[in-house]
Amino acid sequence: MGFDLDLTLADTRRGIAATYDRLSERLGVFIDSAVAVSRLGPPLESELAHWLPPEEIPAAAALFRSMYPEIAVPATTAMRGAAEAVDAVRRAGGGVIVVTGKHPDLARRTLDHLGIEVDEVAGMVFGAAKGAALTEFGAQAYVGDHIADIEAARAAGAVSVAVATGPYTADELRDHGADVVLPDLTAFVAWHEEWRVSETGTVSTVT
Repeated sequence: MGFDLDLTLADTRRGIAATYDRLSERLGVFIDSAVAVSRLGPPLESELAHWLPPEEIPAAAALFRSMYPEIAVPATTAMRGAAEAVDAVRRAGGGVIVVTGKHPDLARRTLDHLGIEVDEVAGMVFGAAKGAALTEFGAQAYVGDHIADIEAARAAGAVSVAVATGPYTADELRDHGADVVLPDLTAFVAWHEEWRVSETGTVSTVT
């Protein structure tokens, strides 16, 4: 089973906003952290492109990532139902991979802070590019909050499980083609049990 990180397993909004604010101070460049956080999903460099010229992005990204463990990680909390969702997969004998646009080291630090144990972390990939990691791991489903996570599942030939805890509503996720739509991860355990024991493997949309 694959999971996205930001706004799927981890509520990183407060910490990421604080890191953008500190970056803005350090660089002397205005960055609207509230706007940046509303667009979570794509890699950091994509967001920085809204605020900085191309030649300044690599250094700014490196500075952001160097500050992240001290500022953002301690401010991160688990999304509702996250630990229970991962535990459900493990109890059923499954493995868990986190595939995220975040740098893999920062993703691991975040998961360690939350006390969520996973088998593998693949980072700095977005959209359909996540499909390679999911395929290599053998993930049968991918859980995420972004429409790009639906594309990731499609690229891997996996079931797309969307949670309406990010920038998109349940209807928007459904319209984009998610196989399953959950309000949040508190509904995951019941869905996973039904999916796991299904004789046909067919998944019905859950709202």
